Amino acid sequence: MKKKLFFSGWFLLMCCFLSAQEYFPVNDGVKTINTNYTLFKNATLHPTPGEVVSNGSLLIKDGKIVSVGKSVNAPKNAVIVDLMGKHIYPSFIEMYSTFGVEIPKRERNGRSPQYEPTRDGYYWNDHVRAETNALNDFKYDSKAAKELMEAGFGVVNTHKADGLVRGNGILVALNDNGGTSERLLETRSAQFFSFNKSNLSPQSYPGSIMGATALIRQVFEDAKWYKGGNIATQDLALEALNANMDLPQIFYGDNLYDDLRIAKLSKEVNVPFIIVGGGDEYKRIGEIKQTGASYIIPVNFPEAYDVEDPYQASYVSLSQMLEWNQAPTNLAAMQDNGLKFAITTADLKSPDKLMTMLRKAFKYGLKEETALRALTTTPAELLGKSKEIGSLTNGAWANLLITSGTIFDKETIMYENWVQGSKNVIKDASIVDIDGNYALAVNGKTYDMEISKSLEKPAVTVKSGETKLGSKVSYSDGWLTVLFTGENSDNKEYTRLTAQVNPNGKWSGTAILPNGSESNFTATKKEDTVSKESDSKDKENSDKEEEAIEVMPLTYPNIAYGYKEKPKAQTILFKNATVWTNEEAGILEQTDVLVRNGKIAAVGKNLSAGGAQVIDATGKHLTSGIIDEHSHIAAFDVNESGQNSSAEVRMRDAVDPDDIDIYRDLAGGVTTIQLLHGSANPIGGQSAVMKLKWGSSIDEMVLDDIKFIKFALGENVKQSNWGSFNRFPQTRMGVQQMFTDYFQRAKEYEVKMKSGKPYRKDYEMETLVDILNGERFISSHSYVQSEINMLMKVAEDFDFRVNTFTHILEGYKVADKMAEHGVAGSTFSDWWAYKYEVNDAIPYNAAIMWSAGVLTGINSDDAEMSRRLNQEAAKTMKYGGVPEEEAWKFVTLNPAKMLHIDDRTGSIKEGKDADLVLWSTYPMSVSAVAEKTLIEGAVYFDIEKDKQLREEVKMQKNKLTTLMLSAKNKGLKTQPAKKEEKQRLDCDTLETLD
Repeated sequence: MKKKLFFSGWFLLMCCFLSAQEYFPVNDGVKTINTNYTLFKNATLHPTPGEVVSNGSLLIKDGKIVSVGKSVNAPKNAVIVDLMGKHIYPSFIEMYSTFGVEIPKRERNGRSPQYEPTRDGYYWNDHVRAETNALNDFKYDSKAAKELMEAGFGVVNTHKADGLVRGNGILVALNDNGGTSERLLETRSAQFFSFNKSNLSPQSYPGSIMGATALIRQVFEDAKWYKGGNIATQDLALEALNANMDLPQIFYGDNLYDDLRIAKLSKEVNVPFIIVGGGDEYKRIGEIKQTGASYIIPVNFPEAYDVEDPYQASYVSLSQMLEWNQAPTNLAAMQDNGLKFAITTADLKSPDKLMTMLRKAFKYGLKEETALRALTTTPAELLGKSKEIGSLTNGAWANLLITSGTIFDKETIMYENWVQGSKNVIKDASIVDIDGNYALAVNGKTYDMEISKSLEKPAVTVKSGETKLGSKVSYSDGWLTVLFTGENSDNKEYTRLTAQVNPNGKWSGTAILPNGSESNFTATKKEDTVSKESDSKDKENSDKEEEAIEVMPLTYPNIAYGYKEKPKAQTILFKNATVWTNEEAGILEQTDVLVRNGKIAAVGKNLSAGGAQVIDATGKHLTSGIIDEHSHIAAFDVNESGQNSSAEVRMRDAVDPDDIDIYRDLAGGVTTIQLLHGSANPIGGQSAVMKLKWGSSIDEMVLDDIKFIKFALGENVKQSNWGSFNRFPQTRMGVQQMFTDYFQRAKEYEVKMKSGKPYRKDYEMETLVDILNGERFISSHSYVQSEINMLMKVAEDFDFRVNTFTHILEGYKVADKMAEHGVAGSTFSDWWAYKYEVNDAIPYNAAIMWSAGVLTGINSDDAEMSRRLNQEAAKTMKYGGVPEEEAWKFVTLNPAKMLHIDDRTGSIKEGKDADLVLWSTYPMSVSAVAEKTLIEGAVYFDIEKDKQLREEVKMQKNKLTTLMLSAKNKGLKTQPAKKEEKQRLDCDTLETLD
C-alpha cells in the first residue's frame, strides 16, 4: 500500500536519479567524475555546540566529511584551502518549513455549509489528509533557497501546510548545484499536524478549536482500529497515518494555549508530539516545563507600537505592550527551564532577520551555545538525523559555514555556505573593505570621493569642490570601477576609473577621460573628522539600540489586573458579619466565620484563631460565592456547529484562563461557572465546570470530576435563524427523532462495550452512554413548552432524567411536569420577547417554577450580566414575592445543586470549600459591592487591591509607552497602534475572532 501512496513522489525522485546513472551517456561535457578531496586547514572548527578546535582541519569528499581534527593529512588529490583566522560551523537546519511546497488556496463555500466529505476511499473528514506526501508537490525554489543559505541554512524540513493531519514532509538539502535525487535527504522526514482545516475542502466540521482537538483524538482511535484489520473497506488516509507513525510527529500550534492543548492531547493519544510553539511560552513557562515536550520556537519578536499620538496610543492594551516588552525573553526562559527546543524562521518575513532576532534574544539571557544547538544538533536529533546533519563529524554531509569570526558576532561576515560539499559564496572573502573618504587625482584635477557599503552593495559619491557629480560604482574580485560625470551635467561626458584596490588605503589605476584618451589616477584615503564624528554617533546609537530594555515582571495572568504571585489559601477570621448560611440556620447576625486550609473551619460567635488575618465585617454581609449555571466567558470558542451532534467535543479544550471577564466576575462575587457549549446543534459539547481562580492554570480551575453536556432545542438547532438548509434536523419533530436515534445507537454501543469483544472506541457514543448511566448530566437550552415536554419524554423512554433546563422561559407552563420529572430550571430574571420563541416569556417564571417545587436558579448567559447576578436574584422578590433567602439561593445553593457540587460549595457550612464573598451591604441591593471574593480560602478579588492594580496598570502603560517612544526615537521600526478586539461569546456565536 505504501507503494501506491508514494508512487508519484518516488517516480519524480527516480526520474532525477536515473539521469545521473553511470551507464547513461553524456553529451554536454566530459564524463569524468571528480574524485578530488577538499581540505580546509588552519581554521577554528566548531564541530558541535560548545566544542572548539583551534587551528583545525576538515577534509571532505563526495559531499561528505571524511575527517575532522587537529592534524588531518592531505591526500595527493586534495584541493587545499587555507582558512587562517576564519571559523567553520555546521550549516543550520530549518525544522519547520513550507519551502518549495505551495499552500493551497481556500475553496469557496456555497450558500450553505457543507457537512459531507468530498473524497471517496479516504477518511470521513476531508481535513484529515495523512496520505499527503510533500514530495508530490515539491518544486525546488532557487530564490527562497538563496535567502535561506544566506541566513546560514543548509537543510530544510518542508511539508504541505494544509489540514489537521497533513501527511509527511521531506528533508531537502539547499544544494543549488544538485538535482532532486541529490537534494532529497529523506522522502519521509516527519508527520505533521495542526488545528487548522484544509483549504482544499469546505467541509464544516470541525469549526472550532475543541472540535479540531476532538477530531484528532478520534482519528488516532480509528487508526488503531483500522490497523487491527477491523474495517473491511480501504481508508487511504488511515493507512498513511499508521505508516507514518514511525516518523517524528510535528504539531503546529499558534500560541501558548495551543502548546498546552497539544501536550495534553499528546498524553491522551500516547504520541510524543514535537510542538511548534507560538513564541509566548514565557507567560506560563512553569506549565510549559511540566509538559516535558520538545519544541520548535519562532523568533519573530513584535515591533514597538507607534504611540506618539495619545489618542492612537489609547488603543494599545497593556497585554499588547507587555508582549512587545517580554517576548524577547522567551528563548532564555525555555533555556533556563531545561526545555529542548529548535529555532525556526517560519514566522519571519525573511530568513535574513534571524541574526537580528537572535542578537536581541542574547541581550535578554539566551546563550549563544544554546542558540547554536537549537539551529544544528537539536533539530538533527529531533529528526533522527544526528549522524548526517547538524554537526561537523565524520560521515556527515559536508554542510558547513565559513565565517570571519564567531557565528553570532555582529561584525562577523558569513563568507560561504557549503551544502553537500557544494560551495555557495555569500560574501567574497577576497573583497577588502574600502569604505571611507578619498582624495582623488585624475589628469591634473582633484576630487573628493566617498565610498560606502563596499562589502554589501557599494555606493559612491564624487564631488568637485561643492558640486556633487553623477556617479556609480561596481566592486568585485578586488577590482573597483567608478564612473562619474563632468561638472556640466548637460554635457554627457564621463570619466571612467578602473583599479585593483590596495587594502593599505592608497592605490592607482587607469582613467579613461571623456575624450577617450587614457590617463592615470590615484586615490588616497584621508582622515575625515566629520565622518569619524558621524561614525561615532552611529555607533553610539547602534549600541543604545541593542541594549536590553527593562523587562516588566510577569504576572498571573500576564495581562492587566494580573497578580505578582498566585493567590494562596489563608487563615482568615471574619468578625461580626451578617452571615447568609443558606442552611437551616438561615441569616445570622453579628457572626464570625473562620477560614482555614481552604475550608470553612467554624461558624459562630466570639471565635478566635492564632495567626489568622482578622477582618472586621461589622455592618457587612458574608455569603457563599455566586454560581453561574450558564456562562460563556473564559472560552476561545463556544460552538462546534459542523455536525448535528458534537458530544465528543470538550469545552475544557477551549478554556481561556486569561479572559478579563474572569476578573470582572470575581468583582461581582462569582466564584464558579458552568462554561457551556453553544446552542448551534441539538447535542452540543461537554461542559467545563470551573472555579474562577484568576491567574491559575486550566487544570487548577476545571472540576474534571463534574461531568455535564449541553443540549439545545428550538430555533437555533433547527437553523431557522441562521440560514442553513442542508443539515438535519430542520424541524422540531426532527430534533425529537434525532435524540431518539442517538440514544438508541448509544444503547447498542454500550452492549458492544460490555460484550468483552473488540469494538471501535467512539468518543461521541461514550459520552451518550455516560448520560444513559447517570454519569453525565444534561443542561438543555430550551424555550417552548412542547419541546420541554418532548425532551423529558425522550429521557424517560431511555430511563434517565434531564438535569437542567436552562433559559426555560416557558417553564411556568410546565412547572408541574418539570417537578414530576425532577428537572431543575435555570432561567433569566426578566428577559422576554427578544426573539419569536420567547414571546410568551414572563418575569414571574422563576417564582412560579419555585412555587411548583422545581429547583430554580437564575443564570446569565452573558458576560456583563454575570457580574451582577446578585441584582438579578433580587428581581425574583419583585416578580412573584420570593422570600429573600430563597431568592439568594437562586444564584448560590440552587445552581450548586444543579451542578452536583453542593457538597463542596453553595452555602456557609463547616467543612465546605471557603468560596465566600464579603459584601459592603445587603447583597441584593444595587448598592452592594463585593469587597472580597475568596475561592477555597484564597482571596482572588479584593476591592482595595483592585484600586492598587488600577494604578499599577496606568504606571506600567506609561512606562511602556515611554520605552516605545524611545525605541522610535532611536530609529527602530514601529507598528501602527491597533485596538485589541475582545469578542464576547454567547449561545449562538458561530465564528470567533482570530
